[in-house]
Amino acid sequence: MQQAIDAFRNHLRSEKRASEHTTRAYLHDIEELEAFARRSTGRPVALLDLDVILCRSYLASLHGRNDAVTIGRKLSSLRAFFRLLVRRRQLPSSPVAALRGPKRAKRLPAFLGKEEVGRLLDGRPVLGGAAIAIGASANGVAAASAASEFARDEALFEIIYGAGLRVSEACNLDVDDIESAPGAAQVKVRQGKGRKDRVIPIGRKAIAALGAYMPLRAAWMAATPRGDRAAIFVTRRGRRLGPRGVRRLLGRRELATGVAAVPPHALRHSFATHLLGEGADLRSIQEMLGHASLRTTQRYAHVNIDHLMAVYDKAHPRSRA
Repeated sequence: MQQAIDAFRNHLRSEKRASEHTTRAYLHDIEELEAFARRSTGRPVALLDLDVILCRSYLASLHGRNDAVTIGRKLSSLRAFFRLLVRRRQLPSSPVAALRGPKRAKRLPAFLGKEEVGRLLDGRPVLGGAAIAIGASANGVAAASAASEFARDEALFEIIYGAGLRVSEACNLDVDDIESAPGAAQVKVRQGKGRKDRVIPIGRKAIAALGAYMPLRAAWMAATPRGDRAAIFVTRRGRRLGPRGVRRLLGRRELATGVAAVPPHALRHSFATHLLGEGADLRSIQEMLGHASLRTTQRYAHVNIDHLMAVYDKAHPRSRA
């Protein structure tokens, strides 16, 4: 069994070129199936033990502990694993080929309105008055440090929203991935989801935010000789900023500006929804988001229609009986 799992790991990394996150999740699902089979049989598991009955029992055991999306993901892991074994003639057929996952509830992606995005990106506090750098202090050194971090955060969120990036893609950006020309710039996403490269234009706000941040980044890197020289978005110690750090920074901004708490991925959803609302075609949005299928991008058409219906129901005098 362990040899089959090792072969599956190599298949995901070398042939499918799956990300480390996907590889780790798929392998965890297979190991979970093996542990379930070991408990059921009371002995070490052989590949032939993984029959239809056992796999169905395993999936049934997940109900109540996992939602439909997670169970569907685990079934996808099993399908990929057994498909490899059948192709390599280690099993005559896949025991999960005829199994169907639970029906998923249609959940529309969360997004922010244009005014909310503007307030979040500008870092304006919820109360009136002049804009204040979040976390600023009266102490000179602390205030300068807070201002530097504020500039970094502004550039980070402008890039995520301005280019519709996933958080991991923004964290993985290198300095060389920003290509600028007079009055225009674009960001190159290397090895995004599905290990695909794509190029997305960015607007004036993102360009200006990057221009304000890069000299401050240079000062951080000069003070930390062992810092990550390639990364754009770094901590004060010169380390590449990670997804958890981005979530923490966004939460701080949401608290300060009074914007509804949303995951960082909502900025990507907002990017697509706002483009569609302004008349952009789905194909162009698909290219910028890096979706393999247009069906995935079409979710934003439903979001836009739902938003319009909500506005209509709230405002039109004939919308209610």
